[in-house]
Parts: sequence; structure tokens; C-alpha cells
Amino acid sequence: MRVYKITNLLAAVLVLTLLNGCGEREKISDFSQLAGKEFAIPTGTVADQLVLSVFPDAKFQYFNTVLDSAIAVKTGKADAAAYDEPILRNIAAKNPGLRVLPEKITTDNYGYAVKQGDIALKEAIDSVVAEIKADGTYDEMLRRWLPAVGAPAPMPVIEGGSEGVLRFGTAAVTEPFSFVDASRQVVGLDVEIAARVAKKLNRRLEVVNMDFGAMIPALMSDKVDMIGACITITEERAQKVLFSEPYYEGGISALVSE
Repeated sequence: MRVYKITNLLAAVLVLTLLNGCGEREKISDFSQLAGKEFAIPTGTVADQLVLSVFPDAKFQYFNTVLDSAIAVKTGKADAAAYDEPILRNIAAKNPGLRVLPEKITTDNYGYAVKQGDIALKEAIDSVVAEIKADGTYDEMLRRWLPAVGAPAPMPVIEGGSEGVLRFGTAAVTEPFSFVDASRQVVGLDVEIAARVAKKLNRRLEVVNMDFGAMIPALMSDKVDMIGACITITEERAQKVLFSEPYYEGGISALVSE
């Protein structure tokens, strides 16, 4: 009889443990709380190394996609997900219960790249970005592509020109900067700016979708004229391509549960 009671007690403890999990995760509301926490990271990225540069005692779990990483946070399998800030903002806007901490883990500048020596195209890109920032168009674009709640709004129609084609290489896996919408068209903030550059040059925009790692080789081999998809401006890349002026301050941020 005594053994039976002990067995029942152990069973009850086991049930409570299963119901409550291995311990409720700390609610993270401040950047400093990320120290020593467990991060969900998309496999094949350098997000873990960037996290370690700020939080050397961080722990990691790896997932196939950034969305899988976000789901891990929402279901309590990880404390935070780390990835590019605009992509995490897009996920949080469409998934109630998640939010992006305002302070970034690392800060980067995103830019377009053209072939070394193509000064004219670089200057055209810089001119368009300066114009849309000066007249308020850029702010309207950010509200449309990065809403606080919900999915990005449809991309506006931007008519191209008649003096040739501007080939724009992108990786349509960086929503809301470059992605495939419900109509199977490649759209996004990066694509819209490229379309405005094509219009300024009186050319027709041709979007060439490819893997992210293939963009710089495609540009260097003259398969496309310019590339863009949340591309971080780095000294290493600048040895191979010519970057535009930065058009967005991004970086690695942390997505946490509310």
C-alpha cells in the first residue's frame, strides 16, 4: 500500500511537470535580459555569430527557416529569435503575441550593388533614394511595406520606360524587401525602389529571382545590372561590387514573446 501511494505521488508530479513544461521562460521586455538566453536561429546564417559578439554566453537552437524560429519563440521552445530586423518586424506584424525589441543586437546598412565602374547607375540609385526621402514617398513606402499590424499592402504600379531594360537581381525570400506575393509576382520595398530607378532611366524593369548567394556572382558576370535584397554593405563585398549609398538601417534584432 505504501508503494502504491508513492507511485501515485510520483505520477502526479510527472503530470504537473508535463503540463507546466520544464519551467516557464522569463518574459523579456528589456534588451539586457537577452544575456544567457536561448536563441532560435535559421540554419545557414551568421546570426548566431553576431549574437555571440554581444552575448557570448548565448545558447542556440537551429531551424530550417526564420518563420520556424519565430514559431519556436511563440511556443516557448526558445527565448528569442535573432535575424534581420525588417524580416522579424514583418513576422511580428502578422503574428499576434510576438514583438521585436527596439534595440538591435548589431546594426548594418543595406544598399544596392552595381558592377564596379558603373558610376552612372549608382548615381541614379542614389538620386532616386534621395528624392523619395525628401518628398515623403519613402516614409509612405515604409508604412506600406512594414505596417505595425498585418501583411504588407500591394505594390503600386510603376510604369517603365522604353529605352531598354534594367535587369534587377534579387532573392525573393526577404519579405517585406523582396518576396513573391499572392499573384506570384516578385514585389517588396527593394523591388519598388528598383522600379523607380528604372522609371528614372526610362527603362523597363526586369526582375531576376535567384538564390541570395548567387546575386554578386550574377552581377560580376553581367547577368544583371543591379542587385538588392537586404544586402548589408561590407568592406569585403565592396571589393567586388560598387554599393549605392545606404537606403535602410537594418541589422540583427531579437524577436520575443509578448
